[in-house]
Amino acid sequence: MPHPLFPLFLKLAGRDVLLVGGGHMAAVRAAQLAEAGARITVVAPAIRPEVERAAAVVHRRGFEERDLDGAWLVVAAATPEVNRAVGAAAEPRRLLVNAVDDPEHASAYTAGVVRRGGATVAVSTEGRAPALAGLLREALEAVLPDDLARWVDTAEAAREGWKRARIPLATRRPLLLEKLNALYAARDPLAREPAGAPGGFVSLVGAGPGDPGLLTRRGAEVLAAADVVLYDALVDPAVLRLAPRAHCFFVGKRAGRPSVSQRAIERLLVRAARRGRRVVRLKCGDPFVLGRGGEEALALAAAGIPFEVVPGVTSAIAAPALAGIPVTHRGLAAGFAVVSGHAEHTYGPLLDAITPGALTLVVLMGVGRRAGIAARLLARGWPPATPAALVLGAATPDAHVWTGPLAALGEAAVPDRAGDVPGTLVVGEVAGLAAAAAPTLARAAGDRA
Repeated sequence: MPHPLFPLFLKLAGRDVLLVGGGHMAAVRAAQLAEAGARITVVAPAIRPEVERAAAVVHRRGFEERDLDGAWLVVAAATPEVNRAVGAAAEPRRLLVNAVDDPEHASAYTAGVVRRGGATVAVSTEGRAPALAGLLREALEAVLPDDLARWVDTAEAAREGWKRARIPLATRRPLLLEKLNALYAARDPLAREPAGAPGGFVSLVGAGPGDPGLLTRRGAEVLAAADVVLYDALVDPAVLRLAPRAHCFFVGKRAGRPSVSQRAIERLLVRAARRGRRVVRLKCGDPFVLGRGGEEALALAAAGIPFEVVPGVTSAIAAPALAGIPVTHRGLAAGFAVVSGHAEHTYGPLLDAITPGALTLVVLMGVGRRAGIAARLLARGWPPATPAALVLGAATPDAHVWTGPLAALGEAAVPDRAGDVPGTLVVGEVAGLAAAAAPTLARAAGDRA
């Protein structure tokens, strides 16, 4: 069994730190090091502007062993090959190396950090699961008290008296607990949580069907100003890069996998806004189309939190369109219906109520249940030859389209990666138009790859 890590907080103010790399992850580390007051030297052939702004010294070239001279700490945020060379050169010099997202070549690991009121809490998974460390950090932030600064001030003031009285360290905790409890002795236990700091605001933003280029201008604006972003599964990482100053937390739900509950998400939105944060709830497609955005809007309104809704391009229309399928078309379909394929007890009565062939049927989140959906429609009287389409990842480089008769929809083959891209079912005469646009879709997907 490997030895556990030794947790340690470092004073880096005014000390030299070498940062090898100039890309996105280097920018993240540069911001953290600058906040700690470190004197940063950056070495990389290409360096992002924000990395250069944080650095005291910049060398636009590859790493050389002499770059380690005088460094107190080394951060390797380059390729695995470069990180390996940095680690090998640093080891005989007894220099610790933090290799970003590369634990094999690291001797020091950063942590998910919560800072509030003079207290710092750090969580580490020993470099094995940094995303999990981020989730644990988020959970800690949600439960720490808003007035933690009062706790720190109270503990600091009491400590001086206990030291003068020579009270042993081991016996101070019960005494401190009494003092902290006294802070709330006069508080009404039924009083409402304070309305919050000025500036707290929530934006419920639709990220569109996948391609970052389909995000609205207003969506990009609120992301640029965000302090906190709570984002769903399937949101393209490039969209998150539009929020450079925000803490981004994954709260997505995927079938059959552990996820953050809807009520917990709503509490996180309210809590962050009450702390004066500008919060973005980033949802795939449109927040009010099968995205539970309405529930979040009601929760915010009930809590007295100001918010806005920034509509997004819903995949219910975008996915068929990118596959060359208009959901309405003169002479073929004068209307369309959008249903969720998540649960049969929900979509079943809706499918039964639609007259066969009367409109275009669009089913979101129904790829895994396509056989049951097709069987139900056929039993309802839809002709077996009715055109149908299965569109996967329509606005991503992994775009895939299957078209065929409704009778074959249940057996439609999907790529192995289908579980990680959004899927849309389309049933109706308009699905027969997809073939004419298939080359266009392939070109667009290739251009984005």
